[in-house]
Amino acid sequence: MIRRFNRFELKYVIPSRLRDAMLPEIQAQMNPDPSGEEGVYDVTSLYYDTDDFACYRAKLDGIKFRRKLRIRRYGPADGDANPKVTFEIKQRINRTTQKRRVPMRLETAYALARGQSPELDDERDRAVVQEIDFLIRSRRQRATCLVSYQRQAFIGGQYEVGLRLTFDQAIWCNSKASLLDESGRRFMLPPDYVVMEVKANNAVALWVSRMLARHGVCLTRFSKYCTGVACLEKTGALHFSTPGDSHG
Repeated sequence: MIRRFNRFELKYVIPSRLRDAMLPEIQAQMNPDPSGEEGVYDVTSLYYDTDDFACYRAKLDGIKFRRKLRIRRYGPADGDANPKVTFEIKQRINRTTQKRRVPMRLETAYALARGQSPELDDERDRAVVQEIDFLIRSRRQRATCLVSYQRQAFIGGQYEVGLRLTFDQAIWCNSKASLLDESGRRFMLPPDYVVMEVKANNAVALWVSRMLARHGVCLTRFSKYCTGVACLEKTGALHFSTPGDSHG
């Protein structure tokens, strides 16, 4: 697992028919992400924020430097009450996205969110764990919003190292404080729309830019976390809970 990386991330909200039209070219140029079956897998993230929604407001206000915390699970839980997850710091500096993450079990992640220091399998993770602990304690962050979706991902070949292209569909949220509680789903987009993301270490491949232009695909400002918070607030379902109180 790559624990730290920097890259550009470009987002587009498109109808699924456009995705289907672009897929043949993408499949001819890229490989399915080996993380899932034919590159398809579930992503579920439990986001943290302050009582006054500082992370949410920083995104809406266009703050150039911002950080948020999330516990993320890849794939289904499959009935495991303590699945493998990553505790992540997602940081944005201008147009560059930086991620630092530590793999651990869910119960360990909950304990870290409550201010308890975990035992580390790899000492290289200590600095990130300390940063997570600092953000939790200093900003009194709590579990705020659960976001989940199905992802279809592609990766570049040997000449396009770092290039990733993903399609996220069936994006839903709830206000649970548990990564395992999927009740009360509220979907964020119409069923015939997906979120496309193009991710690159430096520059986007020319063939990708030409493909997007040819299909009239335009950049879209879309944050799954902010959209989830707005959706929950609108329906009166948003509330704060103590992290890990309910583990589903």
